[in-house]
Amino acid sequence: MAFTFAAFCYILALILCAVLIFFAIFHIIAFDELKTDYKNPIDQCNSLNPLVLPEYVIHIFFTCLFLFAAEWLTVIINVPLIAYHIRRYASRPVMSAPGLYDPTVIMNADELNRAQKEGWVKLAFYLISFFYYLYSMIFVLVSA
Repeated sequence: MAFTFAAFCYILALILCAVLIFFAIFHIIAFDELKTDYKNPIDQCNSLNPLVLPEYVIHIFFTCLFLFAAEWLTVIINVPLIAYHIRRYASRPVMSAPGLYDPTVIMNADELNRAQKEGWVKLAFYLISFFYYLYSMIFVLVSA
């Protein structure tokens, strides 16, 4: 059984995908706390904004690894979310610090619902990706 670069990519993607799942769960819980008035918007945005760029960088990083490993299907699966992240970050509100969430806008009911839906969709994507990477890792290791 040979250990290939593709197998390394899938193992690393599994670990990093687990981190992204944690970020998505934190995102969902944070907006639920905001919706139920458990936390104020300034504290919530101060805890969520530092996680935005690490999430994007981690996702782009392991997608680039799959690109170098010539795992085309995996790259194609990840590109739409990367495109969404880039579009979302490019159209973010004007702020002094990096991040997406502005405390003055986040309490708007439409914005709050959109952010919650975004968190649930990302969680579903990362969970499906996690099991796909697990299956692909086993397939690559067994077929090598």
